[in-house]
Amino acid sequence: MKRYADEELLAMLNDIESDRVERKQSFRSDVPTKSRQAVCAFANDLPNHNEPGVLFIGASDDGTPSNEPITDQLLRCLADMKTDGNILPMPVLSVEKRVLNGAEMAVVTVMPSDMPPVKYDGRIWIRTGSRRAIANEQEERILNEKRRHKNLPFDIYPIPTAEITDLSRVIFENEYLPAAFAADVLKENSRSYEERLASCKMIVSPSEPTPTMLGLLAIGKSPQDFLPGAYIQFLRIDGTKLADPVIDEAKIGGAVVEMLRRAEDKLNAHNRTAVNIESNATHKINQSYPMVALQQILYNAVFHRTYEGTNAPIRVCWFNDRIEITSPGGPYGNVTSENFGQPGIADYRNPNVGVVLKTFGFIQAFGRGIAAARRAMEQNGNPEIKFTTNQSVVLCILRRRG
Repeated sequence: MKRYADEELLAMLNDIESDRVERKQSFRSDVPTKSRQAVCAFANDLPNHNEPGVLFIGASDDGTPSNEPITDQLLRCLADMKTDGNILPMPVLSVEKRVLNGAEMAVVTVMPSDMPPVKYDGRIWIRTGSRRAIANEQEERILNEKRRHKNLPFDIYPIPTAEITDLSRVIFENEYLPAAFAADVLKENSRSYEERLASCKMIVSPSEPTPTMLGLLAIGKSPQDFLPGAYIQFLRIDGTKLADPVIDEAKIGGAVVEMLRRAEDKLNAHNRTAVNIESNATHKINQSYPMVALQQILYNAVFHRTYEGTNAPIRVCWFNDRIEITSPGGPYGNVTSENFGQPGIADYRNPNVGVVLKTFGFIQAFGRGIAAARRAMEQNGNPEIKFTTNQSVVLCILRRRG
């Protein structure tokens, strides 16, 4: 992540506003929305500068300080633009308090994305000169072509044995697109089916309509024909050991929506519910495990597992005293076995899978699933969640409520 020196920032601050610079006097009113549009545009880097864009908070249009207080709360709000799920794929950005022109300012530095087009609120924002606008069809094509020349994460690698007919057009047009793009954008859309698939990274490009791993996982008719390990194996074991009798089992496949909904149905069916009518003025419903925790850990497993070089599924083993959820692939990037699960520590092996899960409504924001699961377990009276990790697997153990 590039960090500009004070001299470089001053040169950008004092120059005319360009396609790499935007200034805001404060972070109030409609500025949070416009700031996210700017971050999205900088990440798309339509002019292909291959240099970070900068958003200044606390600067007037001419670069002079507006003397906006740069508080910790403001810096946290700016940092949340990365992970609140409104800008997809997630941008790479840094937030700093810097002293420029004799006053404190917040400086948001945004790296060009390796995976354009980037969307904010279902719209692709770009900058050319001082203009910030929604990309037209030709600009969107340019962004799609830029992606082809980048080093791609595995989740948008092409699957050469698959064909465009292996993707469900019904799911894509009736479910995915309305969730991924704003209604006014879809209404004005005259792009071809192949162009829309490419924009969503479901195929390589309109001229090379080979499905990607993401396309098969998100809208594939039978993803496991091409991704044999991309399913959830469920076992309900009557005992506390793997060798004890199995009373229910299922191989849960299909595209991601079908797979997760069927898995949730299975978890709900086995989750015992008790109603306490004695110790409370109103009756209280308790479950052996809070569904929020089970869902968050399951979504995390689908999001963060490795799909490359393994045919191993996600495994859910439900014992009498605990549930073990095993995800193929160890910690990734900035996440290590030592800092796994710590607040604020996150990295993304499959960033585009995260976009799909966010689009379909399974996750609301990034980097908060484990924290939400831990809170739900504590509120339900369950023991603390335990994680065991190594280079090839992440094991999550959830203990039953006593």
